[in-house]
Amino acid sequence: MALVTLVLLQIFVVAAGAHLLTSDVLDEGEPETIVASAEPPPVPVITAGPVLAAGGNGPLPAKGTLAERLTEALGDPALGRSVGAAVLDAETGALLFGSGPATGITPASTTKVVTAVASMASLGPDARLSTRVVRGASPGSIVLVGGGDPTLASPRTAGSPVYPRPASLATLASRTARALKGAGVSKVTVAYDDSLYTGPRTAATWKPGYVPEGSVAPVTALMIDEGRASRGSDQRVSDPSRATHAAFVSLLSKYGITVSRSARRSKAPAGAQELARVDSAPVYALVERALTLSDNDLSEALARHVAIKEGEPASFDGAAAAVGKVLTRLGAAKGVRVFDGSGLSPKNRIAPEALARLVSTAASPANPGLHPIISGMPVAGFSGTLGHRFDKLRSAYGLIRAKTGTLDGVNTLAGMTTTRGGRLVTFAFMADEVPPGWGKAEAALDRLAAAVAAS
Repeated sequence: MALVTLVLLQIFVVAAGAHLLTSDVLDEGEPETIVASAEPPPVPVITAGPVLAAGGNGPLPAKGTLAERLTEALGDPALGRSVGAAVLDAETGALLFGSGPATGITPASTTKVVTAVASMASLGPDARLSTRVVRGASPGSIVLVGGGDPTLASPRTAGSPVYPRPASLATLASRTARALKGAGVSKVTVAYDDSLYTGPRTAATWKPGYVPEGSVAPVTALMIDEGRASRGSDQRVSDPSRATHAAFVSLLSKYGITVSRSARRSKAPAGAQELARVDSAPVYALVERALTLSDNDLSEALARHVAIKEGEPASFDGAAAAVGKVLTRLGAAKGVRVFDGSGLSPKNRIAPEALARLVSTAASPANPGLHPIISGMPVAGFSGTLGHRFDKLRSAYGLIRAKTGTLDGVNTLAGMTTTRGGRLVTFAFMADEVPPGWGKAEAALDRLAAAVAAS
């Protein structure tokens, strides 16, 4: 090996010397003739275009073509006789197409767009919902205080891949046990306080079957797993506050605290010392979840927190009044009348133009605080309640963000897309006298949205 290395080194030295010698000769003799070589042909550089073609400000679609396509599609028998539509230019707010755009129609879950806008505008993106434990009125007593976070997770759902990551009841129990032991306390009585919300736990306008069928839990300020009876089930417990209290007591025992008495509902003393707390994800992430998953429980909770922030009772009526206040401040209240935060109420009425305008408001560069509403909307063919749709409209995959709405006899779709020329537009297509035929109305709405994207 050493011999080979030595030979290679000698060859290098000889070659280098020859090069220097040649260079010296050239320098002392005639100047070297340099032959200019032809420049290599330019290599084309290919770059991706912007995500929103023309930055979202491409040419407006031809109104005649858009009207022709949408008018024909709106006549689909699957949509029934009560159909409304609106398409707006996102930049100017101009109505590009309308069919009964000012007529109120049952919105179903597109009501969540209203709740989301009010939540972001009133509460702000970084607010969090807190569940706390405080000292009770007597020595050795503590109170579990609900802060209106329906995403609070029990141990049975720990580790599930949910976004955003929820606060944990087990963490709250562990912190409480640590604080009690630090104070020399090992035996307590535990009460619970869910008085943050007021009024009925179900809306007077809801159909009686919503809770039994698992569409929503009774709305309380203290619950775990959105009131579900078991992991992976839609069945709801009849009293989420009491069930959460029982789970908390069980966890305290596991962490070495003896509970001598429990299952007592009691308001926490004013100014009581806080022993432990856990916080939800920030509101912007909760809004994204509510829209992507069409989460009824979370939407009702957000509406109540808007009521609290706006100085209204944290009830169905108070939440509706508070949402109206916020929309009025935004100049977006016209054409919107709601009785709940989730859209389960068949008495809600929203005009298509009003709904499309709310989406434009959320998408506007002037309202960066509302942008999580857009990022939370399901994407055609990819996520949330649109993940299984647009199967026969593959050209629209990924181009449409929209919130869906479904009740008995009601199908709606509201969102945004870019046209073929790159113009950012918002839309709302709504039908509330849909004849029987599972999926046919949804497919008709998808074709309407795809027609806008192709215009």
